[in-house]
Amino acid sequence: MSNSRFTQTQQQQQTLSQTLSPQQLLAVQLLEMTTVEIEERVRGEVMDNPALDAIEPDEAMPQGGGDDVDTPDIYSVDADDDYSGNDDIPVASSGFSTSIDSTLGDAALFGDSLMEQLGELSLSPDEHAIGEYLIGSLDEDGLLRKPLSEIEDELLIYNNISTTETLLQSVLAAIQTFEPAGIAARDLRECLLLQLERSTSVKDYSLHKRILTECYDEFAGKRWNVIPEKLGHSADECRDAIADIVRLNPRPGASLAEGVGFSRQQVMPDFLLEITDDNVYVSLNNSHVPSLRVNGDFLQMLDEQVAGNNAEQRAAALFLRQKIDAAKGFISAVQQREMTMLGTMKAIAALQKEYFLSGGDEAFLKPMILEDVANIAGYDISTVSRVCNSKYVQTPWSVTPLKYYFSDGVAMLDGTTQSVYELFRVIRELIADEDKTNPLTDQALQEMLVGQGYNVARRTVAKYREQLNIPVARLRRE
Repeated sequence: MSNSRFTQTQQQQQTLSQTLSPQQLLAVQLLEMTTVEIEERVRGEVMDNPALDAIEPDEAMPQGGGDDVDTPDIYSVDADDDYSGNDDIPVASSGFSTSIDSTLGDAALFGDSLMEQLGELSLSPDEHAIGEYLIGSLDEDGLLRKPLSEIEDELLIYNNISTTETLLQSVLAAIQTFEPAGIAARDLRECLLLQLERSTSVKDYSLHKRILTECYDEFAGKRWNVIPEKLGHSADECRDAIADIVRLNPRPGASLAEGVGFSRQQVMPDFLLEITDDNVYVSLNNSHVPSLRVNGDFLQMLDEQVAGNNAEQRAAALFLRQKIDAAKGFISAVQQREMTMLGTMKAIAALQKEYFLSGGDEAFLKPMILEDVANIAGYDISTVSRVCNSKYVQTPWSVTPLKYYFSDGVAMLDGTTQSVYELFRVIRELIADEDKTNPLTDQALQEMLVGQGYNVARRTVAKYREQLNIPVARLRRE
């Protein structure tokens, strides 16, 4: 047959691709691991590779040769630090000796501590049942967001207890004397006032209380320059009082054990953050992860086998070198992980320093994205993303996922930006204080938010309300 049904052609195409080396792939894998996972991986590697030695945290460091993983520094964070490079970040192998287990002694469970304090009161059976229901109605911040009239109805429906708002108020007042101060408050203003009433650090809190009772909208909206004229006090006096107020704990429930929507018992933090005076310190929480070094006996055996000339010695030398190279590569990857983890956490703490110094007040939480951290830490965005994925930090008031500190900014009318978490808080408070017979529509909420300086549209308010799982106005009407 003279004509072929098929035509064969040859084309040449040039493509550019990048593949990770085994060492790079190992570094990526370790970076994605949590504290629990890295401990398991390190111990598994030690069992598999006889050239790798583990030195437990409570053991003395043996003398002799080898590639040791250095003990860490604890890093102080300053907003003016220069993060242009990473050479100043030392390698860490173990941080504080504190683990999540040792932090639970005072906290126990969120409700358990309050129930124990409730049991110390002389209450009737009905009063005790009311107290238990009130404690069970607190949100994760330790605040009572439900109106007492709603709790009165629920007690009758679910517990067959007929009560009055007066009795509910009496039992609630007793719970509000529990530790920590501010617990069971019905909004942030009451939470702060309860803490002021029990504080002993300042002799006279009369101005502080006037700011919260007479100028709360100005205080919450950060229109602090209006307060001195309205109250008839000097700017310095008001500034000092406001500084005291913002140091109070806006989420007293977090200090009892609950973090932001999850139990501290369920999470092993990857980082530890402490605050002393005006300094923020961060470290890795890997005290259970053993330090690593190359086995000195393997190094000596390698020298001996390399000196030989026969085939068996050359084969033995090859085996020893492979194991030693693998041990060195693993140690290097662990060091790189720790350097990257700390560099990233240090950048986050620097960006959110005001928030941490405030004790976790969301009003001080700055809008922050991965790129912001990457630019300061000197890593690419994918690296920062791997560090922050499924990682947690233990602060003095909660155990929090790193992703919590990332949020979009909400535009303010004055040209500044505010964290979306602060807007969430304001929306919750506005709805909590609304007239339940005529609840606020999204349009009304939008107008009130604009009055507080937020540049938001009605549809944006509706979106945020839905994210907070708050129903529309007609479904909130009583």
